Amino acid sequence: MTAGEHDEFHWCRMNGDSSRANLLSAAGRLVDRLEEVAVAVILGLMVIITFVNVVLRYVFNSGLIWGLEVTLVLFAWLVLFGVSHLVKSGSHLGVDVVLTRLEARGRRRVALLAALVCLGYTMLLCKGAWDYWAPFAGLYETTGRWLPTGFNEATRDRAWYETTQIPMLDFLRFLEPVLNEGEEYEKLPRLVPYVILPVGAFLLLLRLLQATWEIARGRSDRLIARQDDADSSELPGTGEG
Repeated sequence: MTAGEHDEFHWCRMNGDSSRANLLSAAGRLVDRLEEVAVAVILGLMVIITFVNVVLRYVFNSGLIWGLEVTLVLFAWLVLFGVSHLVKSGSHLGVDVVLTRLEARGRRRVALLAALVCLGYTMLLCKGAWDYWAPFAGLYETTGRWLPTGFNEATRDRAWYETTQIPMLDFLRFLEPVLNEGEEYEKLPRLVPYVILPVGAFLLLLRLLQATWEIARGRSDRLIARQDDADSSELPGTGEG
């Protein structure tokens, strides 16, 4: 559960709303668990596919022709999905040498400025991610140079583009009459692996909005974890254990 959910949980407790508090706690744990499981599954699939391919190649002189491409796709999913998860946990790398020299109010102001810059960048990232993926899904790109101002109806349809080696999955055959004019896909359409672009960008924006809100409310004073948090329990005389 995040810091905001933790505080709201106790607020509900103090006001006698135990059912809502339990719901918030359960929802927070569920979201955290789903993110962790998703990252673990993606990483596990990468390891399994790579291991099987190595064994097939050097022992049986064979191999999964689609193995390398699937591994690359999974790696992209792992990175883009993990970026938002690390924002939530404050695990991104950062330099806090300046922040540690500021007073509490100064730290919060600098952190808020950094959060707003990150939000601005992520909004641009969301537009770019959508504009790249949309043609592969038979959708329109957005107009506007920096922020979307509408949809470009002259967008070239690329829904028939396929991956190089990844075979088509039968449960996705419903896409053929919708996007490929009823013709069968021989390989997996690119819209499937590329969907992580807008999804990952949106999740990153959501997590940054949550982090910015926590800073604005005074519940946090940085986007990254404190460097000394991991060592404080080991230092003598800190008063924390």
